[in-house]
Amino acid sequence: MARLSGFAQRGTNVDDLGSIKRSLMLLAVIASFCALYLARDLFLPIAAAVLLALTLSPVVRTLSRFGLPAPLSAFILITSTGTILIIAAYLLSGPLTDLISQAPRMGTELRYKLAGLLEAMRLIQEASKHVEELSGSGTQTPKVTIEQPGLVVFAAGTTATIISLSAVALVLAFFLLASGDLFYIKLVESVPTFSDKRRAVGIVRAVERQMSHYLLTVMLINAVLGFCLGLAMYAMGMPNPLLWGALGFALNFVPFIGAIVGTLAVAAVGVLTFEPLLSGLLPAALYLAITTLEGHLITPTIVGRRLELNTVSVLLALIVWSWLWSIPGALMAVPFLVLLKVISDNTKGLQTLGNFLGTHTLRDKVVT
Repeated sequence: MARLSGFAQRGTNVDDLGSIKRSLMLLAVIASFCALYLARDLFLPIAAAVLLALTLSPVVRTLSRFGLPAPLSAFILITSTGTILIIAAYLLSGPLTDLISQAPRMGTELRYKLAGLLEAMRLIQEASKHVEELSGSGTQTPKVTIEQPGLVVFAAGTTATIISLSAVALVLAFFLLASGDLFYIKLVESVPTFSDKRRAVGIVRAVERQMSHYLLTVMLINAVLGFCLGLAMYAMGMPNPLLWGALGFALNFVPFIGAIVGTLAVAAVGVLTFEPLLSGLLPAALYLAITTLEGHLITPTIVGRRLELNTVSVLLALIVWSWLWSIPGALMAVPFLVLLKVISDNTKGLQTLGNFLGTHTLRDKVVT
């Protein structure tokens, strides 16, 4: 009996330790989310720099085989990236400024053109409010309105923030790339056994290779998509086709939602530009057709089945990162998810998580 009670006591202690471990893991996850939310201005450029370094590191390593030092190749790549961003910002500043300044007038004209639809929606809203008043106590709660800054002021503040974060990210990415193989050397030195050293280096190499392949491929696909969208909007007679091409390039980093937002924006401007209403919706229909073709046929074929992600995990990642970091979080949500999947696929003990994030089951992988 004493031995059985000792086993029971030991089992209880094991259960208590497991419960404590799970509680600590939950607290760590909550603390991580709080830190990412509260210190997003700190973590945003770091995350962007890491993604950029993962994308360009194989290029730096290839140039080093031809005798080009890592600092010099990193300087060339980062300078080229910064130059491209400056040229793009300069070319888009004019059309974007005009669009922002004309937004109030465009909103008024859009309400005028859609007066019939808006009137029907207003009647439905008034009817629902009337039903609420009949079912309520008749008391009205005072409404508090908070004055928001103007659109131009908000855009100026956002632009300044983007410029500063981009500059910090580029500088940090340069130092990450210029360090060369220093990270791998430190990793090998920190792992005790030789087999663990080989495994750690293999995992990091695989993560770097697959992430670089994914990010470079997606960036090229989005660039071609933006060019096609700009050309299509030019052929349809839409104003500022360069702006629509750049918008399509940026929004395509956000699956599902990006295509919807771009289609709605094109539809709004198309309705204001063309007569009748159906002709104004044709550019939006063409925009949606091109992005749908790219999202469901071209990208899955080129990127490959190994890095495919299931829809639920993508939507959850978009919701979480949009809540944490707003628009930049939405743009980086899928690269973060792909990074998590690549690490899980190449790390022992995390394959289950990688399988959960993917589109295929373990049975499909065994069959294939």
